[in-house]
Amino acid sequence: MFLLHGRNSYWRQLSDGHDENDGIQVILMEQEEFIKKSSILEVKKQYPQAQDFLENIGLQNLPEDLPLDEALLTVPEDDLAQFDLTRKSLPEQLIEFINTIRKIKGTCTQVKNLTIIGGENKNRQKEKITLTVKAGEIISIVGPTGSGKSCLLADVECLAQGDTPSKRCIMINGGRLSDEERFDLGNRLVAQLSQNMNFVMDVSVADFLSMHAKIRLVKDEQAVVKKCFDTANKLAGEKFSDDTKVTQLSGGQSRALMIADAAYISSSPIVLIDEIENAGVDRQEAIKCLARSEKIVILSTHDPLLALGADKRIVIKNGGMDKIITTTDTEKKCRNTIKHLDDTLLDIRNRLRRGELIENIDELRNNI
Repeated sequence: MFLLHGRNSYWRQLSDGHDENDGIQVILMEQEEFIKKSSILEVKKQYPQAQDFLENIGLQNLPEDLPLDEALLTVPEDDLAQFDLTRKSLPEQLIEFINTIRKIKGTCTQVKNLTIIGGENKNRQKEKITLTVKAGEIISIVGPTGSGKSCLLADVECLAQGDTPSKRCIMINGGRLSDEERFDLGNRLVAQLSQNMNFVMDVSVADFLSMHAKIRLVKDEQAVVKKCFDTANKLAGEKFSDDTKVTQLSGGQSRALMIADAAYISSSPIVLIDEIENAGVDRQEAIKCLARSEKIVILSTHDPLLALGADKRIVIKNGGMDKIITTTDTEKKCRNTIKHLDDTLLDIRNRLRRGELIENIDELRNNI
């Protein structure tokens, strides 16, 4: 992203004899002149992001019929200093903010498929496996504790290019990624939901979702936020209100909120989940929710329902990808029986939580 740092950057670049970005710099100079000379109302119409910027620093009530430079003369310097701004630097920061938000909206890569090219296992033996995953597919990763499931998730998360201990390579849409593409914060391709979710912002659930929706410039923000909140409550074991502070959510509620956020607000087309069965959420509905949003979902799990509910599963052995298994029709039929057993166990858990006694042995035997 090209940003204008200082009024004379364009002329300084010309005098230095560097002209490869002249076209971009001219556009930025025109943008700066427009923002400084047009009325604030005109700026907001051209760049809606300016409204959020001004609100965040308490300047939403500036006279809209004046250009920004003139309107700022009505604001005490001390008020701007609270945000480490001056009348001179504020327009530059506004331009940087606008361009950052526009980049977030405009550069989201469409991921049609992801390819994992095998590297090495813990014994430095070659992984003779290449797996391509299409958008909307669900892939489970299975294997004993400590076998390397989380390592594979980490390789996908950093979009490894042969530069991790496993030497694996992750390709997007059939091509390798540059470092700029891999680490572009404005175009995050991968979202990961770890076993522990901790919030550092002491805001309400509604404010959190609304803030993220605004950053992502989603259409019909209120409807999307409501859908996200309703889905999170459906997934969570215990309901919560939209005015609950995110720091007060339980582990399961936090995971439910972030799963819903990943499905409806986050622009990341690839979602990684580490052992969702330990999250205290409706794990099957959570996976369906993500799959419906046409994202690539890769999850490590010990849960037979999740493993068999995936399109394919990667079997990890000794730190390496040992085999790829496509879920068979027979396995899908077996899954129905496993689900019945799982529902029985879930009913017992819920009855225990309600303080009930589990004493009917005949009933348990019939259910099993």
